[in-house]
Amino acid sequence: MSTHFELLAAMAMFAFVTSVTPGPNNMMLLASGVNFGVKRTLPHWLGVSLGHFVMLLLVGAGLESLLKAYPFVYQVMKVVGFAYLLYLAWGVARSGAPERHGEEATKPITFLGAAAFQWVNPKAWIMSVGYFSNYMPTDASLTFVVLTCFMFSAINFPSVGAWVWLGAKLEHYLQQDTVRRVFNWTMALFLVVSMLPVLFV
Repeated sequence: MSTHFELLAAMAMFAFVTSVTPGPNNMMLLASGVNFGVKRTLPHWLGVSLGHFVMLLLVGAGLESLLKAYPFVYQVMKVVGFAYLLYLAWGVARSGAPERHGEEATKPITFLGAAAFQWVNPKAWIMSVGYFSNYMPTDASLTFVVLTCFMFSAINFPSVGAWVWLGAKLEHYLQQDTVRRVFNWTMALFLVVSMLPVLFV
């Protein structure tokens, strides 16, 4: 019994540390919290967490073996992911720009956009594959796999949400257009830099 508890505690700690530390998702959520607030960022936030939950389930079902058999697929996804991230970084840099013809120049990332990004986000893959390869027993039942995926996502959701909340709190200090622009360009740069360590893995 204690062995199972220790295993679950280790899995929970892995989920928390990998979820709460800086990465592409958290940099985008922080910037979105600043520019759009918690309520309008909620679809983005949900897309990150639920999109990663689906990834976890599929990796647990054997997707990791497919990637090991065809490693070039992962390399292609990393390149596509980096290109998409550059596009997202450009959107972050332009966030909070003056309104054009009464409409906002930018909008928050949608639920589907955030969920789709998980599939080309190297950090999300490292989190998912590392979770199963390092902690999942080889004789784990399907029920155990599914329940631990739920546990990961239950930890992931508030962990990444902390970045949204932090961004919403920072908005008070970024009222001036110049300061807001500096923040957004800095976040765009950090977003790109956050991808570099995993891009070359």
